[in-house]
Amino acid sequence: MTTLDSPIAAALGKVTPARRKKFEDGLGLRTVGDLLHHFPRRYLDTGSLTKVRDLKVGQFLCVVGEIVECKQHTYTDRRTGRPAYRVEAVLSTDGPPLKMTFFAKNEKMSNWQQSRVATGRRGVFLGRAERFRDDWQLTNPAMTIFGIADEDESIVDEIGDLYPIYPLTKGLQTWDVARAVRAARAQVGELPELLPAAVREEYDVLDVVTAVDWIHAPDRRDQVARAQHRFRFEEALVTQLVLARRRRALRELGATARTGGDGALQLAFDERLPFTLTDGQRQIGEQIAHDLAEPHPMNRLLQGEVGSGKTLIALRAMLRVVDSGGQAALLAPTEVLAQQHYRSIVTMLGELAAGGTIFGSAEGTRVDLLTGSMTKTQRTEPLLRAASGEAGIVIGTHALLQDQVQFVDLGLVVVDEQHRFGVEQRAALIDKATVPPHLLVMTATPIPRTVAMTVFGDLEVSTLRELPAGRASIQTNVVPLAEQPAWLDRAWARVREEVEKGHQVYVVCPRIAGDDAEADQDEMVDLDEDGNPVPATASFAAVEEVVQRLAAGPLQGLRVARLHGKLPADEKEATMRAFARHEVDVLVSTTVIEVGVDVANATMMVILDADRFGVSQLHQLRGRVGRGGLPGLCLLVTHAEDPTSPARARLDAVAGTTDGFVLSRIDLEQRREGDVLGASQAGRRSSLENLRVLRDEDTIVAARKAAEALLAEDPALVDAPLLADAVTDLERSQQGDFVDKS
Repeated sequence: MTTLDSPIAAALGKVTPARRKKFEDGLGLRTVGDLLHHFPRRYLDTGSLTKVRDLKVGQFLCVVGEIVECKQHTYTDRRTGRPAYRVEAVLSTDGPPLKMTFFAKNEKMSNWQQSRVATGRRGVFLGRAERFRDDWQLTNPAMTIFGIADEDESIVDEIGDLYPIYPLTKGLQTWDVARAVRAARAQVGELPELLPAAVREEYDVLDVVTAVDWIHAPDRRDQVARAQHRFRFEEALVTQLVLARRRRALRELGATARTGGDGALQLAFDERLPFTLTDGQRQIGEQIAHDLAEPHPMNRLLQGEVGSGKTLIALRAMLRVVDSGGQAALLAPTEVLAQQHYRSIVTMLGELAAGGTIFGSAEGTRVDLLTGSMTKTQRTEPLLRAASGEAGIVIGTHALLQDQVQFVDLGLVVVDEQHRFGVEQRAALIDKATVPPHLLVMTATPIPRTVAMTVFGDLEVSTLRELPAGRASIQTNVVPLAEQPAWLDRAWARVREEVEKGHQVYVVCPRIAGDDAEADQDEMVDLDEDGNPVPATASFAAVEEVVQRLAAGPLQGLRVARLHGKLPADEKEATMRAFARHEVDVLVSTTVIEVGVDVANATMMVILDADRFGVSQLHQLRGRVGRGGLPGLCLLVTHAEDPTSPARARLDAVAGTTDGFVLSRIDLEQRREGDVLGASQAGRRSSLENLRVLRDEDTIVAARKAAEALLAEDPALVDAPLLADAVTDLERSQQGDFVDKS
């Protein structure tokens, strides 16, 4: 008897081992269950199977037609100088003829292809309609030819009103998968139902048998929609149950309630502030204070535009923990940002940051900095103060994660620009606490994983929506060099004009030198329609080369300096201080300036090869200008040739709005969700198969409600054993390895 756990060979019949391997290795389908859950990615409307009179460019066609012309051509490959071959055929339909071109590596393959599509042959053809000159073409056609021994004419009888187009691998056609699915469905009787009947009824979800039948062989579009909703809801529910269990487990672990004690330190700090907190800052402060006072860990996201006051809110939370007898750690992704935080926090606290010294106040504490570039001698005293509890606040980079960093009572972990850290890195700091600490993560622009986790309910969210005080407008323009190459000269002339006004300029490059990247994880990789990476075809601007070119060329005579992550720490610090003192006119940098750099006199930024960055990163970068009340200008320079490409869409989106929350959703649409339960931060790897966070937000919210209700009534899911097994499988999967650390 065939079951979902049976090998896929049971549904393939008599096929060669090589053919079976294409299903198993090429598509990753090992069992009959895998095959039945290999869903179509689109459906062709075959009601007008051969009616192709009203063609549209890019339209997918499924036609039965006849070859009326076939010619073989031999030519010389310009790259190799060797003979090359192509076969050109013309397919007759009841509309315009469709030209098809097949390339072959050698004469033998070309002869075989010519015989296959010889004049008079008939078959079923699938492909995309395109225009070339004045002719219609069927590009990259998949086909089965009638009358050839190893090709099956019966396929025309299998085509219904909606024909499924499946994700494929080389050597398989969509009808190969469709035929295997039909065989599997005929052999498997009842399908296991994960969803309890009460849940299906309350949320109007199809039973699994109907859903499987409709998703593979629908008669109408509404059947497709209902079947897809069933599997999206099922995936959302299983994921939400994992997350809900995690939240419950965290609550059961407990945490030390940080009630703020007598509040002397925080009160002294508030009295020092030269301004009044905004309504948003005050409300979010109260939310965090309430969370800190609970006997279970806070897990909160604080999001807001650059300069909106996130650091102030985080500092007041850290002071509350110190008032409660605990310690706080602030983790920053770069030394530049860590040093910026250290300087600004010490400045805001004044004598409150020198507790225990003759210069400090009675209510004060110690604030220390730990970075990777500090010498062993420089690190000794900060390490001792953290380990003894004398340092109430410790700020640092990845250096905080090292084994020798110890705390007496780590009560709060603050992670700034949290998307720059992997889940394991964040967990390494949390593990330094004797009991689970409270967690506050901050970001100026929610990146895909942040938005995904927000929708999935893993984080409580606080949002600062007030416009930052003293911020001027920033004009953003795309500079498309493929269309307007002369615009680059105008960009450099505009830089010189800005400097002549007494202002300063950033020039940002994606590389340090040659093929060396500042941080490969932040470089944007475009995907094709099937989610495969599109290889880069050009080398990109590098700091070392651009500095020399500008200083000797269009910016000759200006004070041009460089900054990137591979410079010694003292040189980086000296360069930033020189820029802040206006001893440098133009700073050529990698994305090391993305966060933590605050120079009020900087009014312009030129981002070279801007299409290599993601939406959120571009928004972060341009936030470095216009910070001193002067209008800002950001130029996004690109060599991208296709104005309709995802790369150009990113740039146009950034140029079209300065609203970081709008851009975060655009970023999610392009980069996808990332690994919602795992460590991936962007969309090239995803544990989600059917769900898309933006498209299915309502489904996810409904599934969260269903998950909470199920666990409230039946925490172990005893009454839904198949659902319990699915939850356990996900928890034990590769994605689940990171659940306890997230």
